Amino acid sequence: MGGKGADPETFFGAGGSLLLFGIAAIAWLLRSSSVTAHSTTPTLWSLSWRGIARRRGRSQAVVALIACGVFLIASLGVFRLDAARDADIRSSGTGGFQLVGESALPVIQDLNTTVGREAFNLNAGTLTNLSIVHLRLREGDDASCLNLNRAQRPRLLGVNPNELARRSAFSFNDTFVFFPFLGSNEMVFEDMTKLAKAFRDKTQSPWALLDQTNPSGDIPVIGDANSIQYALGSSVGGAIPYTDERGQTVQLRIVGSVANSILQGGLIMSEKNFNRMFPSESGYRFFLIDVGGTAADRSRLHDVSAHLGKGLQDLGLELTPAVSRLNAFNAVQNTYLGTFQLLGGLGLILGTFGLGVVVLRHVLERRGELGVLQAIGFEKRSLRRLVLGEHALLLFMGLVVGIASAGLAVLPVVLAPGGKPPGLSLWLTLLAVAAFGIGSAWLATRFALRGSVVDALREE
Repeated sequence: MGGKGADPETFFGAGGSLLLFGIAAIAWLLRSSSVTAHSTTPTLWSLSWRGIARRRGRSQAVVALIACGVFLIASLGVFRLDAARDADIRSSGTGGFQLVGESALPVIQDLNTTVGREAFNLNAGTLTNLSIVHLRLREGDDASCLNLNRAQRPRLLGVNPNELARRSAFSFNDTFVFFPFLGSNEMVFEDMTKLAKAFRDKTQSPWALLDQTNPSGDIPVIGDANSIQYALGSSVGGAIPYTDERGQTVQLRIVGSVANSILQGGLIMSEKNFNRMFPSESGYRFFLIDVGGTAADRSRLHDVSAHLGKGLQDLGLELTPAVSRLNAFNAVQNTYLGTFQLLGGLGLILGTFGLGVVVLRHVLERRGELGVLQAIGFEKRSLRRLVLGEHALLLFMGLVVGIASAGLAVLPVVLAPGGKPPGLSLWLTLLAVAAFGIGSAWLATRFALRGSVVDALREE
């Protein structure tokens, strides 16, 4: 059994449907206003609304272009990933670790102990407050997004689950608890029921799932959500056949998925299961390194990295900042998002530029009408406000429909573990769009109302 969050694809489809509904609703309002008789004394507001309703085809096109562009930019922008944001928080994609290390040869010693550090002549003062999570490593296919091929035999990592559980490292998207057919084994059934309830009530860390026992012999593993879905083509609860070093095939049962993290590329199992499958794999070759929780500790990250690299250079230790590792994974998704955002930006430019063209054409077609208004007492300044108000209203409707639709589409991402609301850059982009749209409409109005519009009456 497991608990899965809202499906982003469903919400994105709902956001697209809301976008179409909003555009259709505005079209209906414009159509209704164009055929409704008005008996009240006209105001600048009512005249503006009637002006855009009389040419509803152009008005609908402008609203649709702006709304679609805003929807694309706002909905895709929130999916952009930044590893540096909240990197020191345990629930982030770095797990609160600052360095990730991998060695060519195994490290037998525990680098958290004095004996282990002395074996490599490591200075205790330089490594003050440093702690390391050691993982065993079995080479295999890279199951990260950097590998375009399907991973048939993914890399395996063996860890003591308690090391990650006590740190509450990483955020989980989904979990799965073994619930096999247990027959008359009431004791096991009772234990499993308690375990399932503990995870539902969040009183036990999901990393404890790696210690589950299953009568069928399946081995529980946890992986990064992107690796599971795209590189492995599986899902939480699914099984992956794997051959151990004795030539026996076992089923790796995926019991949890970690939200976008530095763990991409392989599957994690408990160290005891790893030793049972690969008894000849001695020592540790993969390391999650926490330099300390204070700002002073993090400021000496470069010194710690250089010291560890020098001390373990004979074992081929390679250290990478956790943020850099995660950004390398994120670059793939961000590149695709950037492409679609560029298309959305082009749509917005066309929409706002088209707004200025529509203003210019509207005013040129209505110079006679505007001449009548000026002849009966309307000042030219009021006419400019009238025309500008018409098209500012179109811009406002397009922005509202686009933002509301995008808000619904990104709701599961914002509410997901580690999710964040749209950043300041997105709001500044939308503000710039609004300013550019108003500016283009104002310039078009100034250009179209040059001279005396009363002269248009003489021409007619």
